[in-house]
Amino acid sequence: MPNHRIDRINGDIQREMSDIIRELKDPRISTLLSVVRVEVTRDLSYATIRVSAMEGFEKTKESVVGLKSAAGYIRHELGTRLRLRQIPELRFIADDSIAYSAEISEMLGKLLPKEEQSEETAEEQDGDGEEE
Repeated sequence: MPNHRIDRINGDIQREMSDIIRELKDPRISTLLSVVRVEVTRDLSYATIRVSAMEGFEKTKESVVGLKSAAGYIRHELGTRLRLRQIPELRFIADDSIAYSAEISEMLGKLLPKEEQSEETAEEQDGDGEEE
């Protein structure tokens, strides 16, 4: 059975986490860090926060170390911004989904001109066969 309250809390935490991360002044935390996904347990005791950086997976790992050291401050900020009885304990996980999707997009960009060229040559070959 879907729990709409948990989905709403996930979205609220994700939105507020993005704002809080932008305000942090830790040099280990990337300025291009994105909150990819938030998963809160049903009892609101833990929140798993997946983050990804545009600079790559190594910078994401470094940012996670900075976020873990600031977890108490971040949790306090979430408590002041969200009206929840219990603020979940935060777990940060490095995710390489942004770098992975950029890599796939680059590969598709390389393939697209080849497909267009092959379509043009196929049309030319079909055109030659019709004239005979």
